[in-house]
Amino acid sequence: MADVPFSRVALVVHPTRDIDGAVATLERWTAQEGLELVQLAAKGNSRVVAEPGIVSAADLVVALGGDGTVLAALRAAAGTPVLGVACGSLGAMSAVTAEELDRALDRFRQGDWIARSLPALVIESDAGADWAANDFVLIRRGAGQVTADVTVDDELYVRLAGDGLIVATPLGSSAYTMAAGGPIAVAGTPVFLCTPLAMHGGSAPPLVLPADAALTVEVRPNYAGYDVEIDGQRRHATASRYRFVLEKDRLSLVTFGHIGRGMTPLRKRGLIADSPRIMARDRRGGR
Repeated sequence: MADVPFSRVALVVHPTRDIDGAVATLERWTAQEGLELVQLAAKGNSRVVAEPGIVSAADLVVALGGDGTVLAALRAAAGTPVLGVACGSLGAMSAVTAEELDRALDRFRQGDWIARSLPALVIESDAGADWAANDFVLIRRGAGQVTADVTVDDELYVRLAGDGLIVATPLGSSAYTMAAGGPIAVAGTPVFLCTPLAMHGGSAPPLVLPADAALTVEVRPNYAGYDVEIDGQRRHATASRYRFVLEKDRLSLVTFGHIGRGMTPLRKRGLIADSPRIMARDRRGGR
């Protein structure tokens, strides 16, 4: 295989986990290959392990940590391939562990990898535009409720009052959405999801939207107001109207071998678990 031409490896790191071994591997490998090693800025993280720098579409971004670090790297990478490296965690978005990093870097250099293309949730509001790799959360502030009208294309779905709602990509469906009782969208499913949070009366099951739909949320906050979270980062809300569409193939994760549909990492992490009766039967040898 021919070497992939690139000149820079850019790091996004977990703020507290032990990543010294992985950083040492990257320093040794980039020096050996004659490549520049830089660190990308990540919101809310002041940890510094390399010189600050930028990244181009032809380079590689390495995320050292867990799934939250991979999400931060996807935001910072803006389309550049991201290699997730699990450091003390079974991250569902990580391709390798810290112990496997040296070999993974060689494989990437040789072009022996698979790009996992991911969609992004494009968010348009009267306060500006943004996007999410995982999810957007509208959540009440204080003791009151937030009310909102939820529309699919030009068709009203529900007028709800409660804690808020989550709009998620297929990648984000196994995060907050799943914890709130929403469905899991297996990898590659061309949909996005809307899950109400603790709705006060009425009926609005979690909603699965096709990739070509548009979801609009008109917010009518109480006196305490509300906040939004984008990929886990909370922000003070200033908009009253949000429109969501799915943009396919905006992001890229580095993977090795068969990607699958995403069930195996969820089972490994215990987020999906078999019925106790089945596990008891297994212990009895299937009897």
